[in-house]
Amino acid sequence: MRLAGKIAVVTGAAVGLGRAVALRFAAEGAAVVAADTNQVEGQLLVKEFVELGGEGIFVQTDISNENSVRKLFDTTLARYRRIDILYNNAAVLSHKNDLPVHELSVETWDSIMNTNLRGTFLCSKYAVPSMLKDGNGSIIHVSSPTGLYGCAPQLTAYSASKAGIIGLTRAMAAAHARNNIRVNTVVPGTMDTPMNGQLFSDNGLRGKFEAAIPLGRLGTPQDIEGVAVFLASDESAYCTGGIYMCDGGLTAV
Repeated sequence: MRLAGKIAVVTGAAVGLGRAVALRFAAEGAAVVAADTNQVEGQLLVKEFVELGGEGIFVQTDISNENSVRKLFDTTLARYRRIDILYNNAAVLSHKNDLPVHELSVETWDSIMNTNLRGTFLCSKYAVPSMLKDGNGSIIHVSSPTGLYGCAPQLTAYSASKAGIIGLTRAMAAAHARNNIRVNTVVPGTMDTPMNGQLFSDNGLRGKFEAAIPLGRLGTPQDIEGVAVFLASDESAYCTGGIYMCDGGLTAV
């Protein structure tokens, strides 16, 4: 098992991409601390860890709230004494309210930025001290093609938050490379997850998104697992500051 004996924190773990990665980390031998606001699905996830022969706990967490994030990492360290992997997955998306900049409300901007960028920062802030003490760690952020290209001009706040994550990745990677803390970003493409459920309920629109992807299909939560495990494991020991695409070729054309 590629993550045997490792301690991993996965945010946004209750559903979608985070859930798939949390389960895969557990299957690969990691003890997984699943963080999410969704307590019902989070508790069910921990039961699945046990069914896989793994171990983990659920900590209800609002990553936009510093006290909540502090509690998450205090709980993790009290239970497991260290943190080897942080998978910063939690994010929000609002197809209805995230608009071109002149139409975008400050409330929507703040809500999206507080979770997507501030939350990623806060989780990193509280994970790094333990990794510094132990002299190693892998932090994996989750960005989006919208953070690299102007491919979603109607999603102003979301795009800005995901671009911010790219910048955060590079700064953190440069700051902590000599401490043997690696920081990388995964960039999923158009994924068939609950976050996009409302958008893809329109079959015509779903077909247009599929047609734009060179591989001809939407991504699934399982598509992201392998990249996540690679970056979390010692197999990627010489990889830091990287941006790893998992988008079916979407950004290649």
